[in-house]
Amino acid sequence: MKSSSIILLVLLVGFCLFGCSKYNGFVTLDQTVQSKWSQVENQYQRRNDLIGNLVNTVKGAGKFESETLEKVIQARASATQMKVDPSKLTPEVLEKYQANQDALGSALGRLLVVNEQYPTLQATAQYKDLAAELAGTENRIAVARKDFNDSVQTYDTQTKYFPGSLFAGLFGFHEKGYFKAAAGSDKVPEVKF
Repeated sequence: MKSSSIILLVLLVGFCLFGCSKYNGFVTLDQTVQSKWSQVENQYQRRNDLIGNLVNTVKGAGKFESETLEKVIQARASATQMKVDPSKLTPEVLEKYQANQDALGSALGRLLVVNEQYPTLQATAQYKDLAAELAGTENRIAVARKDFNDSVQTYDTQTKYFPGSLFAGLFGFHEKGYFKAAAGSDKVPEVKF
């Protein structure tokens, strides 16, 4: 064999090995993003499960504002209807998903404010326990969303770095979407009693 053929063969083998390594790296990062997404969904499911119990507790406590309760029930139904395919986490899909979750959070916030107006409801031990669980769940959701965004950042960075970007496009690995703050969340909410 000529030396130029050997050099070409070595370069080709090196390119193939590098490509395989990059592909496996992208698969690992993609699986991490999907795993983190499932944790986000898991925490939202926990919140949805708790809301059902909270609504029933409020109903059983007697006095309450039925309009607020109905909004929570409707928002919960909307939030649980949208399913997201973890392999298609585009910014647009995440924005739509987040809008449904934000509507549920807003309705839930109104329900928790209503509790201040009804001392009997506040005194219900089950309500207190559920409200505490719900507050803890909101914190878990925030952590799960942060972990998801961190994994998306790592993934997106690797798909944009050169020469990885060449292989990412070749193997079909595209940019993932981030969770973003809801519009107006930079403003301090006004709470009225």
